[in-house]
Amino acid sequence: MKFDNPEDIIQLTPQWKGERFENGRPKVPEDVLRRIRKITLEEAWGPLWHRGYKFQFEGDFKIVHPDQVMVGRAVTAVMVPQRPDLHETLLNYGHEQEGRSGFFNQWVIDSLVEDDVVVVDMFDKVHLGTYVGGNLSTAISTRTKRGGAVIWGGIRDNQQVSEIKNINVYYRGSDPTAIGEVTMVGMNVPTRIGKAICLPGDVVLGTPAGVIFIPPHLAELTAVQAEKSQVRDIFGFVRLKEGVYSTAQIDASWTTALWEDFTQWFESDEAAAEYRHLTWETELEEARKNELDGPRSDVRL
Repeated sequence: MKFDNPEDIIQLTPQWKGERFENGRPKVPEDVLRRIRKITLEEAWGPLWHRGYKFQFEGDFKIVHPDQVMVGRAVTAVMVPQRPDLHETLLNYGHEQEGRSGFFNQWVIDSLVEDDVVVVDMFDKVHLGTYVGGNLSTAISTRTKRGGAVIWGGIRDNQQVSEIKNINVYYRGSDPTAIGEVTMVGMNVPTRIGKAICLPGDVVLGTPAGVIFIPPHLAELTAVQAEKSQVRDIFGFVRLKEGVYSTAQIDASWTTALWEDFTQWFESDEAAAEYRHLTWETELEEARKNELDGPRSDVRL
């Protein structure tokens, strides 16, 4: 086996058609990451859930900075309890065949680049399961600039880690012991985090409620649908305050007339300026079709 194998990563992520890192990991554009930083957990969850991605969220974490949103591209690792023969084989392979130094967790953190998030299945181990402490969290901060870590296991040096402001860390528990009696069996492979699954290159959105893993091929679509929901809400609040429409009209499928009102507002009002990269032809066409087919109830996703 190879750690961080490009052929495996490309095979695992065939629906991603964009740029990749040298190791094959999907490289979701920085602009999409920037836009995802502005959306809520529920706005990200909806498009995934309704496309069959029902195991992307996990909320059972402690959080170093509970009010701080974290967004980045996943670098994954899978740890298992130590078995001496396997442990020696894999540690030696990494050192001798791949030229890596230090322990398994250092291999992963040494690979990080800007906007990365470490995602580690530590099989919920806290005692002797502290994947990072003050030093490695500082390394994550230096390498990722604004990323962080999601650890289904423990951390140590919480007081030091909490002083690092530009990253966030989601973890299961704290312990003063160092990492031990564990072996890494996969780097940039499918990783289970509680009830969720994460693949290398997923966009990790960490919120006060927990973490959601957005497949790279759905990242821009998720951002677009969230932004459309946001700007429609802004318009709806304005028109409700003006008494132009009822809540029933705003919450139901929009008529062609309402869509035309919205698009005029969208093209001219300053409140919509940051959303003008969005287009609405599909929604307008659907409204026209619905009026021809007859009225129906709908729920916005």
